[in-house]
Amino acid sequence: MKYLIAGLGNVGPEYELTRHNIGFLTLDRLADNHKIDFSTGRLADRAEFKYKGRQLHLIKPNTFMNLSGKAISYWLQELKIPKENLLVVVDDFALPFSSQRLRAKGSAAGHNGLKNIEEILGGQDYARLRMGIGKDFSKGQQVDYVLSNFEEEELKTLPAAMDKAIDTIFSFCTIGVERTMNFFNT
Repeated sequence: MKYLIAGLGNVGPEYELTRHNIGFLTLDRLADNHKIDFSTGRLADRAEFKYKGRQLHLIKPNTFMNLSGKAISYWLQELKIPKENLLVVVDDFALPFSSQRLRAKGSAAGHNGLKNIEEILGGQDYARLRMGIGKDFSKGQQVDYVLSNFEEEELKTLPAAMDKAIDTIFSFCTIGVERTMNFFNT
């Protein structure tokens, strides 16, 4: 079985350690843990490896966050992966920092990357792993907040949060979204 794991973020060194890039950061950690490298492909950086008999295709769209759907749609079709085997890893400021929530489907909740995916895939019926980045901003400042770098204290606990997300990704690929939600949602 094949799976497409899409970590959302923005390309470029100025965005590397921003809260909005937690999807990229998580997939980078996953790739590092398994000693695989990303290579530049059409619309995304890609890596792949086998895990417990499953073929995992990791992508980090290089279309920028708000156009992520284009890359995800392309790779789903190119690799002939059904939408139920897609998992999008994304930031969420409605969740406390370092928490996570897996959903089988749902609304974009104002997230422009998810909105674009919904538009291009034609609906909300795809799994997403929302990673909490906290909500330490004043009204109207959410864009500045998600594009700001993690604080030093946050960077100390971020690896543990990403490791839990990686465990969730592996669980999604082996036991499915429903059982994984029951086990991992905080």
